[in-house]
Amino acid sequence: MTEPDHRVHGLADDDVAPDWPPLDASELDALLGLYPGLAPRGAIRWHSPRPLSAACLVDTPHGTLFVKRHHSTVRSAAVLAEEHAYMDRLRAAGVPVPRVLADRAGRTAPTLGEWTYEVHERAEGIDLYRHAASWTPLRDLGQARSAGAMLARVHAAAEGYAAPQRGTHLLVARSELIEAADPPAALEAQLPHRPGLAEYLARRDWRAELAAVFAPFHAAVQPQLARQPRLWTHGDWHVSNLCWSGSGSDARITAVLDFGLAARTFALFDLATAIERNAVAWLALDAGDRAVHADTAQALVAGYRGQRPLDARDVRLLADLLPLAHVDFALSEVEYFSAVTGSPANADVAYHTFLRGHAAWFATPPGRALQQAIRDLA
Repeated sequence: MTEPDHRVHGLADDDVAPDWPPLDASELDALLGLYPGLAPRGAIRWHSPRPLSAACLVDTPHGTLFVKRHHSTVRSAAVLAEEHAYMDRLRAAGVPVPRVLADRAGRTAPTLGEWTYEVHERAEGIDLYRHAASWTPLRDLGQARSAGAMLARVHAAAEGYAAPQRGTHLLVARSELIEAADPPAALEAQLPHRPGLAEYLARRDWRAELAAVFAPFHAAVQPQLARQPRLWTHGDWHVSNLCWSGSGSDARITAVLDFGLAARTFALFDLATAIERNAVAWLALDAGDRAVHADTAQALVAGYRGQRPLDARDVRLLADLLPLAHVDFALSEVEYFSAVTGSPANADVAYHTFLRGHAAWFATPPGRALQQAIRDLA
């Protein structure tokens, strides 16, 4: 199951060999044979460059479908079922989310050997940002406003959805540490259930380092979080997870993709994540102020507020959340690289560059300026 020329996005915006082998013809034949009407398989059209799973577009008698494969240590059928139920809820409320197909046994996440699979209907529209890395800034302000408005629609559709929290911390954008009165103590309580992360952290003074991440920012947000209604959220709102009707500023969003990081958090956490994902060139911070796109951040908020009101306190809290929105997910990446793929170098990047470095950047003049650009909207 090898394709020597297949490369994926690395942590430094480079092309690297994949952690997971690409989907091949014989594997797809076995999988699609489990579904009514999907065999015989046609051509494999494209392999995804995303690094945390393997995915492709493949022709079938039902049309071209999107197939995604996870290792069972990363996503079990039960954990994927949590995502699929949330997607069903959003689709029923009118959000354009592609449908996940069920096999003959009624499973939306069948397993074959050590792998767990999903088969999605192909998203409608144009995948404008297919090749964009996760932290590539969005520069079209019209599209930024549309992305903000669609995120508000997602949150409105999720209101009243009372499913419990995700059954995993691994590669999920949760917010428990942000919400905790004592984040290091909250993480320590999790570690018996997260042995891979515990093993990595045991080699360092993580309590002091995590306290330093939170110290400049946590006191401003923690007292306000109790009034935030808990909500299932997307967790990875970047334009590469959206499809569009065209390439212009007036293009509408035709599909919302990739709910792999979704979890029960709160709306402002998801909006802060969207700003972090779309408004900062994290891989080009040496450009100084030019790495920050405050106008993109403001357009996201403007689009959101056009659909879902935010008062002045909300906007100020949104600004204060920006340095911390990545913390829980960065630790989940440390856990993934350390315990699943056995990549200590990548685990160190996730810990030092993503977890500690992103928070520290918000104490620099460009980081403070981005926060102030959001506060100005209050």
